[in-house]
Amino acid sequence: MKPTRWTVALYMALVFVCGSVVGAFAFRLYTVSGVSANVGPRNPEDFRKRFLSDLKTRLTLSDEQASKVAAVMDETRSRFKATHDSIEPEIQKIREDQRQKISELLSPDQLQEWEKMVEERRRARESKKNGGPRR
Repeated sequence: MKPTRWTVALYMALVFVCGSVVGAFAFRLYTVSGVSANVGPRNPEDFRKRFLSDLKTRLTLSDEQASKVAAVMDETRSRFKATHDSIEPEIQKIREDQRQKISELLSPDQLQEWEKMVEERRRARESKKNGGPRR
């Protein structure tokens, strides 16, 4: 049986529609799955507010429970800070030891470039610590 013009046109339209649907789904998948980089500095207070709000909504916390959860989070933050502050000198000592050992392995030209790299990293770390832009 020989296909008629209408049959051929119908098949062509069907192929076109199928291609459009697949293309639309692929585009949607591509745009939804894209990675979104947080280029701005992170704000711990904003995170805390969003987290508390999410807890309050999803767990249907009462105001009293929410204030107690906030107090637990405040205590935890202070404990983290105290722990971090207590180990920071040891971390600094380990960094200095690493730098010294690497410096001993380098030629004078390499050592000069190494010192520039160390200074750049120190400035980036200080900038990050002070809430500046991230690398």
